[in-house]
Amino acid sequence: MIGENWGATTAERAEAMPCDDAFPEVSARLHRAITIDAPPATVYRWLCQLRRAPYSYDLLDNFGRRSPRTLIPGLDRLEAGQRFMSIFRLTSFERNRQITLRAKATAVTYATRPFGESTRLLVRVLFAPGNRLLAAAAPALALGDLVMMRKQLLTLKELAEA
Repeated sequence: MIGENWGATTAERAEAMPCDDAFPEVSARLHRAITIDAPPATVYRWLCQLRRAPYSYDLLDNFGRRSPRTLIPGLDRLEAGQRFMSIFRLTSFERNRQITLRAKATAVTYATRPFGESTRLLVRVLFAPGNRLLAAAAPALALGDLVMMRKQLLTLKELAEA
């Protein structure tokens, strides 16, 4: 399916992620990955910023407000149930390792992995199985997610490396 993978290796796509437990079956399993020239703790701290803003195309998914360009104190104090990017809830986290989010029919894990002096940021997005219409829309969902997630990851990379 077009848009199913951006940047993730075969081994990264095979790795178990916490979001895998969200749904027994999925209509789509998407993978995104990027190398960031910053330590995992720095990348994780920027992932915590997703509580405040999506860091993608702000005009489309942040009501035109610019996502913060500096770290906001306290956003790294996580608790299950907290809102992320306004539509997700935090379901699990492991400091400096992973954040897992869930909306009604979507589950996402953002995972950091040491990569020499850098970090691999791996993201898996799962869409729950739905009716036939949702299953038919899976390719469009994958492509739309790719456009938005690519921008998000490139923005987080830029900020973490600064």
